[in-house]
Amino acid sequence: MPHLCLLGDANSVHVQRWAREMRARGWRVSLVTARPEPIEGVEQVVLRPVHRSRDWLARAGEARRALERLAPDLVHAHYVTSYGYLAARAGRQPLVMTAWGSDLLVTPRRSAPLRWLTAWSLRRAALVTGDSPDLLAVSRQLAPGVPTLLVHWGVERSRFAPVPWQGKPAAEAVSLRSWEANYRIDAIVRAFAQVRARRPDARLHLLGGGSQEGLLRKLVAELALQDSVQFHGRLDDAGMAAVLAAAKLSISVPESDATSVSVLESMACGLTVIASDLPANRDWLAPDALVPAGDSDALAACWLALLQDDARAAVLGARNAERIVQDGDRRVQMDAMDAACRRLLAQARR
Repeated sequence: MPHLCLLGDANSVHVQRWAREMRARGWRVSLVTARPEPIEGVEQVVLRPVHRSRDWLARAGEARRALERLAPDLVHAHYVTSYGYLAARAGRQPLVMTAWGSDLLVTPRRSAPLRWLTAWSLRRAALVTGDSPDLLAVSRQLAPGVPTLLVHWGVERSRFAPVPWQGKPAAEAVSLRSWEANYRIDAIVRAFAQVRARRPDARLHLLGGGSQEGLLRKLVAELALQDSVQFHGRLDDAGMAAVLAAAKLSISVPESDATSVSVLESMACGLTVIASDLPANRDWLAPDALVPAGDSDALAACWLALLQDDARAAVLGARNAERIVQDGDRRVQMDAMDAACRRLLAQARR
């Protein structure tokens, strides 16, 4: 049984899913992490906690020693500018890196040293994967010659599936994004205030949790929306699916993003999705469902238009579900990843 060692946050649902999917495909999976959380069947080596970005620089020796002890056949680091850097410093091959979005779309633009360090890390990889073409384009720009592969996180379609549109409440909307600055939940709340002024039956469900919870609760109170905004926080897949099953509209308006799993899950459930006008979202959604990031007025206008034209919203939702069947099935995506990893192992053994 080949041994795959992941580097990533064990408390991330995405890393947990990746570990389970690869175990299901016959890999022994271990994990090096600075943010531990138990994952069944996965041995973990825990690094000292990371509180600031520069702490990653001081964890390189720990990560190298962990990989030497585990001695995996293949290393796979999630998030280029943190665990990807640690894996690059460790020097163990073959090395796969998966970019998550901001690690390539935002961090290298902050300074010349960060751009250099990101490029240096990428050049140590045998393969870089990402879930949107624009993300992989940045990788190729920073590290020419390093192979890239488009792999979506995908959706577990047995759990996230459409329910009859006509049986849903008329004006339920949901946001699955984290309560952090990039995801502009404040703009969603401000837009919802405009929607509710026209549609008193409208309700908004906020999932995800995050550091801005206090600020968002204060904003909801200032706008007198306490009776129509529900803070769910972090939910498991079953909890998310239950909320999505009762909604018609999902909203995701971050300032920066690659292909969002929450967008794909919303699409799989047959919801209409309003999202930021970003390259990754243009690959998945209709143009009239895209709005400028952070523009609460544009968001409110699009939101109201869809509430007023339920037939149009239903068509968009059905198209979204069909698109996931074609291109977003997690099983198909993880099969492709498994095949790519096995090819790298075969090449390394020649």
